[in-house]
Amino acid sequence: MNNGHSHRRIYPVETEGAGPLVIAHRGGANEYPENSIASFQAMQGAGFTHIETDAHATSDGVAVFAHDPELDRTTDATGNIADYTWNQLAKVRDASGNRLMRVDEVLDQFPDIIFNIDAKSDAVVGPLTSAVRRTRAVESVCLASFNERRLGRIRSALPGVTTSMGMAAIARVVGAAVLGGSGRGLLRALPGPEAGVDVAQVPFDYRRIPVLTPRFIAAAHARGIAVHAWTINDLAEVDTLVSWGIDGIITDEPTAVRNHLAAGKL
Repeated sequence: MNNGHSHRRIYPVETEGAGPLVIAHRGGANEYPENSIASFQAMQGAGFTHIETDAHATSDGVAVFAHDPELDRTTDATGNIADYTWNQLAKVRDASGNRLMRVDEVLDQFPDIIFNIDAKSDAVVGPLTSAVRRTRAVESVCLASFNERRLGRIRSALPGVTTSMGMAAIARVVGAAVLGGSGRGLLRALPGPEAGVDVAQVPFDYRRIPVLTPRFIAAAHARGIAVHAWTINDLAEVDTLVSWGIDGIITDEPTAVRNHLAAGKL
């Protein structure tokens, strides 16, 4: 059910021979300072159309792009983002020499980029969904989280928006993959593209439990759900994933992965 709201699919299941999407993890974190305006501009300039990034909220309810809740690792400041107002945070500089970016200004500045935004806290849900609504970017974002309750709040706030699968849903796909044909009931019970759930974004394993396998991909595809692998910087792993029919590769090194995929088609 989609409650009557239209949904434009931005992450299709890979068609034969098309190859996987290359998605710049944190804006291509091994190529440019992560989640920075410099990285977003560089990815756009290089022709990448999909960027994975993260959002936190300031104390006065402004959604900003950053992976960590703390500023220490990636900026010249210390402490938690949640303890800063936006006016205070605007004075902080990241490794590119620029200030952190608000979600709304980036969505306005890069209307042709698909942003895959991980809502990193409960507090960011309201500011993030408001920023997406205000910039009319509902059809050009995928909002992600491992937390099912957080995803539920996002889907309620933005009917029709694309979201990823949460951890509990991914676990059910793992179970369906192990069970094979007898696991079809698990798949039918999962929310899918009709509810805006277009993609499962997963690692090879989680706490030593295998997650991403050919059977996982087949099970997700049977439900109409695309599968993206993260975080893939090893080109041998890229080749393995392509042979399995992966739909997207989330990588810190998008240029190297794109070049490798292109070379494989020669």
